[in-house]
Amino acid sequence: MKIYCDTAVLSEACLNVQRAVSNKTTIPAIEGILIKAIGNELLLTGYDLEVGITTSIPCRVVEQGAIILNAKILCDIVRKIPGEQVYIETDERLLATIRGGEAEYSLIGIDGNEFPELPTVSGGYPVVLDQKLLKDMVRQTIFAVSINDSKVVHTGVKFEVTQNLIRLVAVDGSRLAMRTESINYMGDDINFVVPAKTLNEVTKLIDDDEDTVSLGIGKRHIVFEIGNYSIVSRLLDGEFLNYKNAIPPTCASTAIVSTREMIESIDRTSLIITDKFKSPVRFIFDKDIVRISSVTALGTANDSFPCKYEGNKVEIGFNNKLLLDALRVCDADEVKIELNSGSAPILILPTQGDNFLFLILPMRFKKD
Repeated sequence: MKIYCDTAVLSEACLNVQRAVSNKTTIPAIEGILIKAIGNELLLTGYDLEVGITTSIPCRVVEQGAIILNAKILCDIVRKIPGEQVYIETDERLLATIRGGEAEYSLIGIDGNEFPELPTVSGGYPVVLDQKLLKDMVRQTIFAVSINDSKVVHTGVKFEVTQNLIRLVAVDGSRLAMRTESINYMGDDINFVVPAKTLNEVTKLIDDDEDTVSLGIGKRHIVFEIGNYSIVSRLLDGEFLNYKNAIPPTCASTAIVSTREMIESIDRTSLIITDKFKSPVRFIFDKDIVRISSVTALGTANDSFPCKYEGNKVEIGFNNKLLLDALRVCDADEVKIELNSGSAPILILPTQGDNFLFLILPMRFKKD
């Protein structure tokens, strides 16, 4: 193989593909990036047997070929090598020579045929949506994914796609996050769960422009097509929580609050809560005010903020972090909070429409 590439373009591609490379493995091939010169393109692939990232960049191919090079070393070399153009040549001994400016490196590679084949995804009606919309929907749900759940399926985000509608749902033992949006889709109803790790990589490749992302869904794998990049991932098996049964169908009381004022009040009241000194934050919803307080071995904190309230007085406690996580992704000046009692979960909703829903379970106070 003999090729000439733009240094900056190759460096960016290597860094993006490197995110799918395995760091802890006994298989040397998947510690590397597969580079393959075909026609007038260089194909780069990283794959850790769970998530694979592939892209192609233009290059001048003098001699076609393929080789696997250690991902970290290759990325470091291309990132630091001088000159606007980099030259890569490999020989029959799998020795790769990389030159740029006055710098030259020799790396021992691995035969490209030893790289594991990525899963193929075919069939089905593609799901196409705006990149920015997908990024926002993931951001507004992925924070609620379970980290230490015995059910692996809850470590991902559930996608529900029906005609002209897409919904993302994430749950852990204490909360639920749901985001719904209208899209142009006319295929069959489909449900699948994407690992949080995959979605983190997807959002890193998304630009905040008007381009679209295409989702191809198979029985066991999904592929995201984003610009010149393809991300293929396994889907998570298992029975996802029947989240609809967890959402209270009615509420006894409602509060309309300023999102910013509530975040700031929780922040102030949480100053005496630490990893060592933990305590729920106490809320009292009553009339046109929300009183908030916390008590730990370090002291006490009290605050309040206004609200538009309908219903009976409710006293309830929450983990401050869970509330802040939800409020910070609401993207709304005001939110509606639905309550039933001091021991029932609350819902955080938009004041108009139903494009997001956050459910949070309360915490008991020590005296309870």
